[in-house]
Amino acid sequence: GTQPCCASPYQPGDCRRSNMASAPTSSSRCSCQEAPGAGSPKRAAPRQAHCRSVNWLHRAPISCVRYAPRSRRRHSAVVAMASVARQAGGHNANRERQLQPTNSYNILVADNLGEAGLQYLSEFGNVDYSPELSTAELCAKVSLVDALIVQDNIKVTSEVFRSAKGRLKVVGRAGVGVDNIDIQAATEVGCVVVNAPTANTIAAAEHSIALMCAMTRCIVQADTSVKQGLWDRKRYQGVSLVDKALCVVGLGKVGSEVARRGKGLGMRVYSYDPYASTERAKALGVELVTLDEALATGDFFALHVPLTEETEDMFSDEVFSKMKKGARIVNVSSGGIINEPALARAVETGQIAAVALDVMKTEPPAPDNPLLGNPNVILTPHLGTSTVEAEQGLSMEVAEAVVKTLNGELSLSAINSPLVSSEVLEELSPYVKLMELIGRLGVQLSATGVQDVKIKYNSSRPTEDLDTRLLRAMVIKGLVEPVSASYVNLVNADIIATQRGMQVVEEVTNAGADRSVLSSVVLELGGCDARFASAMMPNGRIVLEGRVLGGEPYLTRVGDFSVNVLLDGTVLLCRQTDQPGMIGAVGSLLGAEDVNVSY
Repeated sequence: GTQPCCASPYQPGDCRRSNMASAPTSSSRCSCQEAPGAGSPKRAAPRQAHCRSVNWLHRAPISCVRYAPRSRRRHSAVVAMASVARQAGGHNANRERQLQPTNSYNILVADNLGEAGLQYLSEFGNVDYSPELSTAELCAKVSLVDALIVQDNIKVTSEVFRSAKGRLKVVGRAGVGVDNIDIQAATEVGCVVVNAPTANTIAAAEHSIALMCAMTRCIVQADTSVKQGLWDRKRYQGVSLVDKALCVVGLGKVGSEVARRGKGLGMRVYSYDPYASTERAKALGVELVTLDEALATGDFFALHVPLTEETEDMFSDEVFSKMKKGARIVNVSSGGIINEPALARAVETGQIAAVALDVMKTEPPAPDNPLLGNPNVILTPHLGTSTVEAEQGLSMEVAEAVVKTLNGELSLSAINSPLVSSEVLEELSPYVKLMELIGRLGVQLSATGVQDVKIKYNSSRPTEDLDTRLLRAMVIKGLVEPVSASYVNLVNADIIATQRGMQVVEEVTNAGADRSVLSSVVLELGGCDARFASAMMPNGRIVLEGRVLGGEPYLTRVGDFSVNVLLDGTVLLCRQTDQPGMIGAVGSLLGAEDVNVSY
């Protein structure tokens, strides 16, 4: 008699139809919908949605403010803004770029970096270019420097930050991903982390198209054959790209560039991306489709999605079986999104005609990986961004971000710096967590991409006296981070929202006699469908309300239902038929799974 939908503040879409009471251990997209024809509760009494919360694990990084795990009970806000006065510095022309006593910045480049970036950095300080340092060597040097730049070969751990003894002001990552940097440890010591998110976009898109062309015309196999003394033209007959259906999975920066190039090759371009805006897709000449529509339509699949709990092993036996027989796949994004044993089986049976992979789950792959010996599989060693131009662009982008941060300026690629005054941060800190959690709940309750966002603040302050920048940024962070690879903070929140086609509107209403900074906040999401239909109002908008009570974030409204739930765990939302025995039935289901209800 019930249809559950569960939403966790930190794990999007955790749901199991057959085991709805389980605490989240994986993150599959929630498919639960309100049961057709489910009755509505009577209006004579206040409407209540029965909810349950269980413990959750803090997920780092939190860009603007770091919160301690629940076991500590108290929140600790750490401002991570480096404001360092730039001083006159000398230029070290020594090729080895070793540190010399000087009044300028000391910058350690501990990984490979393009010459353009090195030259730029040398104009602002002494550059120690020492790629491929061991952990011990890095820890020995880091206390002597103001900035550290790495790629993906060096891990910047909490041990490194402790060894810096408070001197290190900024860590730059020459690339997009920051998995090799301990963001939480950086935030704790007030060190800003910046990356270079845009310079390699074109290189990755071009590599995706290059692999597609090589795959369709059997270029790699034919080259090997000729070099072996053979001349077999019939064996390596290819297929054309023109008029074929290209399905781009993930319409982000790289995916958009692949779509443009696919259109230029005369392909019919579709995209599966539930979080892409229709306006953006229309501007690219791309038709947005569902995953099932994409699988049934596509001749070629270009994968450009980040690896998250939701996308891990996204392409499995079940997904391959739904594709057109003879489909072809290119992956230049993340290795873990494809189940490699399942892919090997699909290629062996001919369900998948050919595959080109630039990324794999384990790099380099194990010798017994079944994909290695298959002639219909092309493999490259993570070369998506390996061009001269991308290398120089990455080096300049990260160098400029590092220098800006050292000079106390805003860097749009800052991962963890709030850039807000300590007074405002102290005043708003109880509400920062609430705003992010409300955003995370909102994106989980949305079945499609969020485009229309309205934030209503109920405050005793006049509009001009309420600084909502941080609060707005945290809502955007909650809406974006669970479904993308983006790291959102106060600096880049509005830009990321614009890039994703979100229109964010804020409204401040008078709280009357309530003298608190915020008495409540309401989040409205429009232009999207709801996974849990009861969260949607008659005007077609998903509505959530939250409050801070006793210093803790509470969910106080879902759609037209009043609730009072501490946002501390997995929340189970259940629309019930108003008849005797329903609460007992739900309780029995939960009890059978050893889950205690504590409301």
